[in-house]
Amino acid sequence: MARKVLHIPGKWHGGQPIPPATKTGPLVTSGGVMGMNPDTNEVPEDIAEQAKWAFEHVRRIMAAAGGTTDDIAHMNVFVKSRDARPIINEEWVAMFPDEESRPTRHTIQNDALAGNMQLQLQFTAYVA
Repeated sequence: MARKVLHIPGKWHGGQPIPPATKTGPLVTSGGVMGMNPDTNEVPEDIAEQAKWAFEHVRRIMAAAGGTTDDIAHMNVFVKSRDARPIINEEWVAMFPDEESRPTRHTIQNDALAGNMQLQLQFTAYVA
């Protein structure tokens, strides 16, 4: 089964040879999706802006895969501080407003997120 790299604007993974996401058959998997501003390639200090950008990148990845966020099956959210949950929940509910049609989610505290990165998303989707 052929794998296709999904490209979206921005310098991903600090220049490491890792794509933002791939599609292998119907399976879409992301790497760590951070809240980087793709125009500056910098992660803003403000966590709400990081969350806005991270969720926007998820939308862009899903569009590049030929799907929508409705095709997401599961998302992991890595946070430096669990205090970020209300901000993440705001973006989460905006992306998935129907409480009966949301993917599963796991939030994990990760003190080792690079630089001023306060959160990072990782997801799996199915786009037939």
